[in-house]
Amino acid sequence: MRYETMSPTTLDLFADDEPQQTPRREQIGEQSYVLRGFALPLLDRLLPALEAVLLAAPFRQMVTPGGFTMSVALSSCGTLGWTTDRSGYRYTRHDPQTGQPWPAMPPAFFELAQAAAREAGFTDFVPDSCLINRYIPGAKMSLHQDKNEGSYAAPIVSVSLGLPAMFQFGGFERSDKTQRVPLFHGDVVVWGGVDRLRYHGVLPIKDGQHPQLGEQRINFTFRVAG
Repeated sequence: MRYETMSPTTLDLFADDEPQQTPRREQIGEQSYVLRGFALPLLDRLLPALEAVLLAAPFRQMVTPGGFTMSVALSSCGTLGWTTDRSGYRYTRHDPQTGQPWPAMPPAFFELAQAAAREAGFTDFVPDSCLINRYIPGAKMSLHQDKNEGSYAAPIVSVSLGLPAMFQFGGFERSDKTQRVPLFHGDVVVWGGVDRLRYHGVLPIKDGQHPQLGEQRINFTFRVAG
């Protein structure tokens, strides 16, 4: 599949019909791209694999160090899973809810993450962690940096499935101006290199019904955590 670099989309995020995703690459930073529809060819493998992961490590709403319950429900797969509680943010080898190792990363997840990283110019990406987030209408993710990883050399690969979302992509200070990037079912965002520590977040999800995933947005975030 060939991707052409284009300027960011201005599609109506809240249109009644989800836009048809023409495969293309949109540059949103010096080393940051949105790959439109990139995950769609793998959906027949991704969704059953996701179901299997969630049977072993169900979604849960975690508590931040400040004592706030997150509006987003989380799970993980891979060697390391991201977790948070009153003691802080961190990666663990075991699911704190079950005491068992996090489920192995499904091959379809791994292949998608590597292919998207290559498309964005990052070769040899070998993720060891996939954070899985579930957003229902009203759920959001505040602006933050990904800083719990052992190294910042590898990019972040973020996959959107289900309901549309408005992704915020900012600068290197929380107060920096952000750009708003609409994300649709099958889109993948990749950022790394000089952009690796940019602040990013998700505005509250709007009400809606996705034909495959219902009233939710699922997000995979692949990282090299160890």
